[in-house]
Amino acid sequence: MNPAWKVLNLVTLTKKPVPKQLSPRKLYQKLSRNEPLILLDVREKWEYEICHLSNSVNIPVSEVSSSIESLAINQEIVVICHHGFRSMRICCLLLQLGFDRVQNLQGGIDAWSHIIDPDLPRY
Repeated sequence: MNPAWKVLNLVTLTKKPVPKQLSPRKLYQKLSRNEPLILLDVREKWEYEICHLSNSVNIPVSEVSSSIESLAINQEIVVICHHGFRSMRICCLLLQLGFDRVQNLQGGIDAWSHIIDPDLPRY
C-alpha cells in the first residue's frame, strides 16, 4: 500500500471535523469577486490535463501528505476532484492538520462542468 494512503486511511478512520461543502455556484461567485483562495485539485495528473479550473494547483491525492508545507494554513482552500469524494478525504486530512478554512467543491469538476461551464471537457 502506498504510504500516502496509509496516512489518509488513518485520518478517515479517526474522529474528525466535517468539511464544509461549497456548491459550484458559490465557488463561481467567489471567483467572480476575486476572493483570495487556493483551488487545490487532487485528481491525477492525467485527469487534470483533460480539464481543470484556471489558477488551480494540481497535487494528486498520493502526493498531498508530502506537499502539505506548500499550502498556506491560514488561506481559504477549495479542494477539487472529479465527483467530490477524493477531495472530501483530503479536506478531512487538512482539517485534522489544522487547516480550518477548507471546503470541498460539491460534485467536483463534473458538477462544475454541468452547472457553470458546459464547454469544459468531461470524462
